[in-house]
Amino acid sequence: MDPRAVPGKPPGYGQNATLTTLRRKVISLRPRSPYVRGMIRTAALVALLAAPALATTQDDVLSAKLRSGWQTENGSQMAALDLTLAPGWKTYWRSPGDAGIPPRFDWTGSENVKSVRLHWPAPQVFLTNGMQTIGYHDRLVLPVEITPEDPSRPIRLKVRMELGICDEICLPAALDLASDLARPGAADSNIRAALSQRATTAQEAGVTGVSCQVDPITDGLRLTARVDLPDPGLTEVVAFETADKAVWVAAAVTERQGGKLVAMTELVPPSGAPFALDRSKVTMTILAAGGAVEVKGCPAP
Repeated sequence: MDPRAVPGKPPGYGQNATLTTLRRKVISLRPRSPYVRGMIRTAALVALLAAPALATTQDDVLSAKLRSGWQTENGSQMAALDLTLAPGWKTYWRSPGDAGIPPRFDWTGSENVKSVRLHWPAPQVFLTNGMQTIGYHDRLVLPVEITPEDPSRPIRLKVRMELGICDEICLPAALDLASDLARPGAADSNIRAALSQRATTAQEAGVTGVSCQVDPITDGLRLTARVDLPDPGLTEVVAFETADKAVWVAAAVTERQGGKLVAMTELVPPSGAPFALDRSKVTMTILAAGGAVEVKGCPAP
């Protein structure tokens, strides 16, 4: 059996279609109006709001702690959020897909913190009722790199994280965590393991070329990316992100043309009209078999 085959789909699904077929798939997979797209999000939120009436609570399925980590060579602190979910439960990546709920972070109240950078481990792709979501199951160790305002002073990290967690039902979850981070601290094998699962860069993955064609559509833009990347022989899912988080991004469809990966998506802003896309701020994350490649920038052909 072809390892790239998708269960329940015809042979060649996602890899061997023509570009015309790809366009048709994007159109068929994405909601056809802002109203329908809003209904999908609303349905997900309704599920979250309705869930507290059920017997399961956040404390039943989710626990979390801060790992203080260690001081890096450049003076930052490598800490982590450590989330443990009950078996079968999942939470979402920063770009969660059509039915997912993106996590939100509020670092207000932290002391001696200039900036915070999250190092996301490669997520997994889930298909539920025909909808694609992207996230993590059972456990997520999310490395957090903190740049202090004054490297000589202690760091106190305080975070409120709001997220969705799902199994057969979904729950809204909110975590309030705070910790004084030991300096210089000590190496943490859990954090190092999570860092090793980060997406590789385009250069590390062997990407030799990237070009993106942008075409106006009635309510936004169609984006077709061509990436010169060795074929892993596995199903590839491409997640697109733009600088403006208010822009709705359709689930991308892909095909393989030998050493070239072609991925197509549609971008719809709140205005529902074509708009000026900042190509330099487009990020493509290519997911395959638990690994990820992150391609930054989407230059014209």
